[in-house]
Amino acid sequence: MDPLTEHRTVNGPIVYGFLRLPQRAAARQTALTGALVEYCHSHELVLGAIFIERDSTATASSTAFTGLLDVLDLPDVYGVVLPAPSHLGPKPIAVERRLQITGSGVRLILARGSRTIRRTSDRCRRSTPSSAPTVDTET
Repeated sequence: MDPLTEHRTVNGPIVYGFLRLPQRAAARQTALTGALVEYCHSHELVLGAIFIERDSTATASSTAFTGLLDVLDLPDVYGVVLPAPSHLGPKPIAVERRLQITGSGVRLILARGSRTIRRTSDRCRRSTPSSAPTVDTET
């Protein structure tokens, strides 16, 4: 007899994290990375990777953000998780980035406040679990 569904390993949807941090913020990076990992674990999400932007003068198309947009085109991506909306950047950049993320058909998930910004298309996918590597770029 097969085990009950509740006793089987079920893989959650894949999400990718995005952090916007100053150059020298190792402790903050560790804390925020841990917060994203814990959020994903508690919500049964698979954290594929975390993209880190370190340039405070970055434009909407920084290297880290471009990398994030690239992975959103992969199959089985559910969304992007952020600690807070401020990680998208200053308001003009954040508005553009939010539109790019939601326009790609995935959800934008805020770990603090547990708010989800709905995606524009209805695609829901599942995949296998993976570790959460950090993609740290300096632009």
